[in-house]
Amino acid sequence: MQVVIVLLLVASAVTALLVQATQDSEGEAERVSVAAAASFANAPGTAEALNAQDPTAVLQPSAEAARRKAGVDFIVVTDTEGVRLTYPDPKEIGKKFVGTIGPALEGRTVVERAGGPSLPAGEGTAVQAVVPVTGADGSVVGLVSAGITVENAGDMVEWQLPIILAAGAAALVLSTAGAALVSSRLRRQTHGMGPAEMTRMYEHHDAVLHAVREGVLITGAEGRVLLANDEARRLLDLPADAERRRVEDLGLDEEMARLLASDEPVTDAVCLVGDRMLAVNKRSTAPHGGQAGSAVTLRDTTELATVTGRAETARERLKLLYDAGVRMGATLDVARTARELAEVSVPKFADVVTVELSDPVLRGEEPPGAGTGLRRTVVHGREGGHGLSPVGELIRFLPTGPGAAAAVSGRAVLEADLRASDDWRAQDPEHGRRVLEQGVHSLIAVPMRAREALLGVVHFWRADASAPFEEEDRSFAEQLTARAAIAIDNARRYTREHTMAVTLQRSLLPRGVPEQNALEAAYRYLPARAGVGGDWFDVIPLSGTRVALVVGDVVGHGLHAAATMGRLRTAVYNFSALDMPPDELLGHLDELVAHIDTDEAAAEDQDGQEITGATCLYAIYDPVSGRVTAATAGHPGPAVVHPDGNVSFPRLPVSPPLGLGAALPFETAELTPPEGSKLVLYTDGLIRDRNRDLDTGLEALRAALAGPDRSPEATCTAVIEAMLPAQPSDDIALLVARTRRLGPSDFAEWDVARDPAAVAPVRAACARQLADWGLDDISFATELILSELITNAIRYGGDPITVRLTRDRSLICEVSDGSSTSPRLRRAKTTDEGGRGLFLVARYAERWGTRHTPAGKVIWTEQSLHGGAAEPGNLADVLLDQWGDEAL
Repeated sequence: MQVVIVLLLVASAVTALLVQATQDSEGEAERVSVAAAASFANAPGTAEALNAQDPTAVLQPSAEAARRKAGVDFIVVTDTEGVRLTYPDPKEIGKKFVGTIGPALEGRTVVERAGGPSLPAGEGTAVQAVVPVTGADGSVVGLVSAGITVENAGDMVEWQLPIILAAGAAALVLSTAGAALVSSRLRRQTHGMGPAEMTRMYEHHDAVLHAVREGVLITGAEGRVLLANDEARRLLDLPADAERRRVEDLGLDEEMARLLASDEPVTDAVCLVGDRMLAVNKRSTAPHGGQAGSAVTLRDTTELATVTGRAETARERLKLLYDAGVRMGATLDVARTARELAEVSVPKFADVVTVELSDPVLRGEEPPGAGTGLRRTVVHGREGGHGLSPVGELIRFLPTGPGAAAAVSGRAVLEADLRASDDWRAQDPEHGRRVLEQGVHSLIAVPMRAREALLGVVHFWRADASAPFEEEDRSFAEQLTARAAIAIDNARRYTREHTMAVTLQRSLLPRGVPEQNALEAAYRYLPARAGVGGDWFDVIPLSGTRVALVVGDVVGHGLHAAATMGRLRTAVYNFSALDMPPDELLGHLDELVAHIDTDEAAAEDQDGQEITGATCLYAIYDPVSGRVTAATAGHPGPAVVHPDGNVSFPRLPVSPPLGLGAALPFETAELTPPEGSKLVLYTDGLIRDRNRDLDTGLEALRAALAGPDRSPEATCTAVIEAMLPAQPSDDIALLVARTRRLGPSDFAEWDVARDPAAVAPVRAACARQLADWGLDDISFATELILSELITNAIRYGGDPITVRLTRDRSLICEVSDGSSTSPRLRRAKTTDEGGRGLFLVARYAERWGTRHTPAGKVIWTEQSLHGGAAEPGNLADVLLDQWGDEAL
């Protein structure tokens, strides 16, 4: 705009100059032309020359000389007829003068614009004057016309116009630069916004500033009010001339004036102004590019105070419900879950919480259908006394009391003022008096129900300065108790199932170590935190003073794993009774597991409960030879702790777990540890853990077992203390057995020739050995047993034949031969001459059986060392019992 104005001014000046120059040029031309014409007309000789014979010859030179001297473009002399007598261009002499001559003929001077022939000075509009030439008698004898073009008369413009244009150009440059500087400064101050944006922002600012429901006040650095919107004026009751006045002069409350005048920032400060509660926020404007000062916002919170308080209470209770849902029930313990309910509720909802549950619920059983007697399980609340009954006491509610009313109705019962509650005090007046003396004054009794069954009752108590319970607190108490009821019912059901599973499992595990002299054994079994599992162990006495050590593991947890473990342990026990070697026993066990898995997979209700894996380690220790024969089916091998404290892990042949259908034979390994060594059998729960791998677990077990000699019991304790994880994820079975060897004086062996005559000498030698052991009272029965067994071996068996007597907890007679054919007990017919020998052996021995060996078989018997044998005099009766009365 400034540039356009400068251009218009320059154009106006030039136009004015041109107009003025034109007017001045015309006036100058008139003056010069009149002067020149008059001077030549009145010059001496002009009039006489007109009357000469050739006026042109006289006047032409004079006229041209006068023209040049006067600076006009032409001086023309004409006669009274208007014929040119002189002219700058001689060719035009004699032609008619172009112009007005009438007034001049009358003696007047005429000035006019006229155009005639071309002039030496050039073409253009000329100003010419026509003056009469008078003779001596005063008559007009001719005319003189002098003229000059306007352009030739106006040379003043030629030196004025450059000055004007130069000044205009300078003004244009200066105005443009000034406009650019002003525009740049404005854009910098307005952050690049143009006029339209500035206008729109101002309109929005003005509209928002006066339309918002928050008061806005801007103060300067000196504490003067620079701006106050309508809401600020209303909230603070500001006078109309508040702006530009100091804050201290506005008549505000002292606290509010101090907040507004201070330089400190304020966040949600609540001030009372009249009957209004104002929330004040104040920030400095300097950090945001403004001048030093403060921006203050005022919000009327009078009407929102109550709503905000209720919203905050609702928010806190929602958070309390969330915390209760997260916290309660994590342990799956009934009493612990009830205590978690109390811990969550105190002190955010109540001062004291008591929880009463029925005894069956605490035991994990189904809640009773009726009854008012509940066991106080939890008392949790403020420090100091509260007068309430202690934990463990059986609480019996009167039918009219709040606890019984809540249990019967299924709804929470509110007693806002216990001092005015006759029903509550009537239950136990003395107890109620003590509770009131301790400051307890309000109660909500809430039934704890799950699946329409009453689990117990929860009492929420408030005391001292706490506000009494209100109606809306009752619904919240019901919600909180409902969540706890679900958690407690889940814990109860888990307790019941866990108790059943543990009971089942412990009934399937050994109750103790059987009496035997080959090993000194100790064990530990620890169920997993997640529930019972499928680990088991066993110590099984075998024939010939031998002992079988077994550990096994069924993959999984729960009743199915425990039941499967019981089936496998029973199978191992039965297979052991057949005196099978370890590899053969595991082969039969593998077939059994595969058969069980097949049957369960085919069942309609198996629900994926088939066996997914089972492992077993079976070892037989012979105290006579000191050898250990062991085989494993996917189970970790044993550890051997030598008498000097060194620990080794013998390598056993690797075989797959049970039931995989690999159809691979199992292999055995033999080792002979020194006497007094400890055999350590364990399940993988001992060495495997989420925080350690197998190698790390084995090294930790080695460190726990190493060291000075300890009893098996002490070894079990040390291993469990060192190896048990903080949160065991799998159950653990540990079996430690210290080996013993039978001394040479405790057994005797004889080789028997394959000859019936060799029976008598062997029998006599056995009788002498029994006499040396002080076993004369069982000598007769032993001789009878040996005679029968040796005779059968000679008759039906093969070489070599060996007889061995072993003195242990019982007398063990063993007759071995090279045949694998086993004798069979049967009842002989009356017409049979034989077949009664094994019957007599079974009659006089407590136990007997056959054990197969790689070289043949062993037939063994066990007899009590003291008594239990048939008296010799009764032998006839025993033999006669084999025939009926008709046969006799």
